[in-house]
Amino acid sequence: MFITPHFTLREMTVSQTAARGGLDNTPTPEAMSNLRLLCQALEQVRALFGRPVIISSGYRSPEVNGRVGGVRNSQHITGLAADFTVFDVDNREVVRRVSESGVAFDQLILEFDSWVHLSVSQAAPRRQVLTIRKGTGYLQGLH
Repeated sequence: MFITPHFTLREMTVSQTAARGGLDNTPTPEAMSNLRLLCQALEQVRALFGRPVIISSGYRSPEVNGRVGGVRNSQHITGLAADFTVFDVDNREVVRRVSESGVAFDQLILEFDSWVHLSVSQAAPRRQVLTIRKGTGYLQGLH
């Protein structure tokens, strides 16, 4: 089932952690509505680069989120966040270009130089850009 033209429910909910642990990772109706908003933003990212966006983590049930070590109030739980890479584009460049674009993100985080976390909001987005690396914690802006 496609949520938007390029993003499926399966790719937004697939979890090796859920599969290994026999955990249900089915979004609630509210999370499903939020996933539509999230995928619309991801469509904008895809259009910005003209390349596929590869999702590594989208929706997480509270149980799955706990097993992967996610924070208790993670936006992944509500269907408002995804971790991704853009095919053949450096993650730092992804954060730079998305932060300068009109994509309505709430948070955009370069995580460990390995992937990008993008969250959206039903309210006015904060457009907060952060960088996290091992040993640094969260730093404001792109570092």
